[in-house]
Amino acid sequence: MKNHLQHLIAKNKKEESTYTASRQAEIDSPKTGDARRNFLKMTALGGLGLSGLMGYSLEDTMAHTTSKVNRASAPSELKITDMRYVLTAVMGGTAIIRIDTNQGIYGLGEVRDAADVRYALMLKSRILGQNPCNVEKIFKSIKQFGGPSRQAGGVCAVEMALWDLCGKAYNVPAWQLLGGRYRDKVRMYADTPEAKSPEEQKKLIDFRVNEQGYTWLKMDVSIGELKGKPGTVVNGKFWENDNGSLNQWGDQRNYMNYGNTMHPFTQIQITEKGMEELQQIVENVRNMVGYEIPISTDHYGHFDLNNNIRLAKALEKYRLAWFEDMVPWQYTEQWKTITNAIETPTTTGEDIYLLKDFKPLIEQRAVDIIHPDLASSGGLLETKRIGDYAEEYGVAMAMHQAGTPVSFMANVHCAAATQNFLALEHHSVDLPWWEDLVTTVGGFKMIDKGFATVPLTAPGLGIELNEEVLKKHIDPRDKSYFKSTDEWNELRSHDRTYS
Repeated sequence: MKNHLQHLIAKNKKEESTYTASRQAEIDSPKTGDARRNFLKMTALGGLGLSGLMGYSLEDTMAHTTSKVNRASAPSELKITDMRYVLTAVMGGTAIIRIDTNQGIYGLGEVRDAADVRYALMLKSRILGQNPCNVEKIFKSIKQFGGPSRQAGGVCAVEMALWDLCGKAYNVPAWQLLGGRYRDKVRMYADTPEAKSPEEQKKLIDFRVNEQGYTWLKMDVSIGELKGKPGTVVNGKFWENDNGSLNQWGDQRNYMNYGNTMHPFTQIQITEKGMEELQQIVENVRNMVGYEIPISTDHYGHFDLNNNIRLAKALEKYRLAWFEDMVPWQYTEQWKTITNAIETPTTTGEDIYLLKDFKPLIEQRAVDIIHPDLASSGGLLETKRIGDYAEEYGVAMAMHQAGTPVSFMANVHCAAATQNFLALEHHSVDLPWWEDLVTTVGGFKMIDKGFATVPLTAPGLGIELNEEVLKKHIDPRDKSYFKSTDEWNELRSHDRTYS
């Protein structure tokens, strides 16, 4: 018995030596950021090694082990000292925030794509001096400042950064803090933009399926494809912009344009000729990929539920994975009508903030799949709660994501920790520098053959910024790089929502 134990002790010492060497190698590497290097130095914690079991009592062994704990990095003593940002060129302007602490470790978060970074900056005065490991407490104090869609960007960015910080403080991955993982890799679906011809579409699909290894695709089936084709749309001319397009992403200051008019209120209809054109687009793609690869669809246009049902029935023979955002998410009864009328699964949710507004859709089974965007839905923990609640009603969860690798990895951790998860969107497949915006802690491959890797040991979100690449891809509207934000330090209002 003693010889066997001595063998285990020797093996354990060897493993400890190898682990120590790997940490030192990361400290010495020029690719390791200063914050990560400081973190590694501060978290050289002793463990309960087998060597302590020979010749010592349990009390002596515990005393010996705990004497190695670096009390200077105690998570209970962490304090938030700063918040700064950089505006990246991803998706037309997506901000990464950094929350700093008194112990040299920081957390990364992301304000949702195309949202104003000031949604996050106005929260700075409300979190300074707080312990970032009290994630839920801080979240409850700031969630009142979030709202639907991109209005939630600031709250969610802070929540992401807090989990990153907390994971680093305790030296565990974020998924572990959410209760553990169900999977080691996360299936992804690749956004596939509209193309000018079937030949161009085939190139986009071949790149995703054959070169990148994606096993799930998403495409737009938009009335935008009917531009310049007479007799395909009723009442379209009235809503066209100066370029003759029905652009749902038009001037946000023009409150009464097509893009800002909810679907039931445009009186746009698709003719039979229009239906045939859209059918042909889907048939071309289905013929290219076959039936083993699910095809999800999105961005049809702003028209009412009757025309959505007509379109869905016209495309049912292609067995699409889902119809997404056919009408605004607020119209629960309309969603239930559509879902009951068609065979193809329905989904919505990328603009919904917090579980409370998902509940009506879930409880009434108004959609078959919920589709939160973690950068709008409330962050990692709230999104897991949304998924768990949907699971109780037999509703699956897919996840919308169109940001930088920061929110991407936040989604990966949440997806790993949620049982009823289906697939996670990747919206930047065609950006060759996208993955290089960060480095992974330990060198794991972030995306491998259409699946995201769940980091099994890397703390927090498992990534650090690659400053050399990031500085090359800053949005030209704001070229500052984590500059001082002291002007946001002062709290100037009393925020309690009741008297």
